[in-house]
Amino acid sequence: MTAHCSRRRLLQAGTAFGLLAAALPALAAGRVVDETWRDDARQRDLPVRIRWPAASGALPVVVYSHGLGGSREGGDFWGQAWCDAGFVVVHLQHPGSDTAVLRAGLPALRAAGNAEQLIARATDVRFALDEIGRRRLVDTNDAAGARAWRDVRSDAIGLAGHSFGAQTTQAVAGQRFPVPADLTDPRPKAFIALSPSTHRSNMPVQDQFGTIRRPFLAITGSLDGDPFGAYKGGDQRARLFEGLPAGQRALLWLAGADHNTFGGNGERRITGRGPFAREPAVFALEPAHHALVARISSLWWHAQLLGDAAARAALQRPDGLERGDRWQLG
Repeated sequence: MTAHCSRRRLLQAGTAFGLLAAALPALAAGRVVDETWRDDARQRDLPVRIRWPAASGALPVVVYSHGLGGSREGGDFWGQAWCDAGFVVVHLQHPGSDTAVLRAGLPALRAAGNAEQLIARATDVRFALDEIGRRRLVDTNDAAGARAWRDVRSDAIGLAGHSFGAQTTQAVAGQRFPVPADLTDPRPKAFIALSPSTHRSNMPVQDQFGTIRRPFLAITGSLDGDPFGAYKGGDQRARLFEGLPAGQRALLWLAGADHNTFGGNGERRITGRGPFAREPAVFALEPAHHALVARISSLWWHAQLLGDAAARAALQRPDGLERGDRWQLG
């Protein structure tokens, strides 16, 4: 990455939100509420972080699943961007593959990325959607009593996730896995997988992803390799696009972006150390990459969940892409 290109990226970080504002409605900052939702059927407590937009009326909702070793605090950059664009954002925390595992050390972290935890995560998503529906029906307010769940639309639900959260998203969307459970849920209308995965199955990508019939955006980049060293770069991740049926798929590829870029950590940016060390140039480019992903993903939600014609038009040729970046539709 040249110094000239780096400067351009950093300049774009300051202008990308202006471009977003030009394409989407201007909204004031909303509220952030932390709660714990109890799944009695599984005797499982799910910490959640809910971002309520300032917009009034019927509200679309996006559910977000963190990566391996993460928490409900992760993906805050994406969550706030989507909230600012008018969406209720529910960040899930998945016990068994969250920060408790990260604190237990690298072997425990690696071991937690298994089929059992994937099933638990997909079931967490199903429970969260059930809980949102229940709260809508009983007219429940949020923890501060300020916003009513009845305002959330059941017909405009998106699901997104990073890394293991991307695998969770893929499973709920309909990816075929070598597991006995059916992890698909019909309620989300569109999906975003940040750092998706295709390498954990010997099935051809068309067999894995060919049954996904809902709009699906995959986001990866040139340095988005496996944190545990199984492969370098994002080529394996980008192959998900090849396996999706034509017509409702999209791929965003960012040159110089690594795995942690797509975690979307804004308040607590990850510098990385040991096996997860990051290149200084990548860290320097992260604000620009974050701004671009936030803008394009917000347009995606507006286009796919709300049928926004202006957002669909903007996605035909998104602004702000640099040399080496790639945007594919169709």
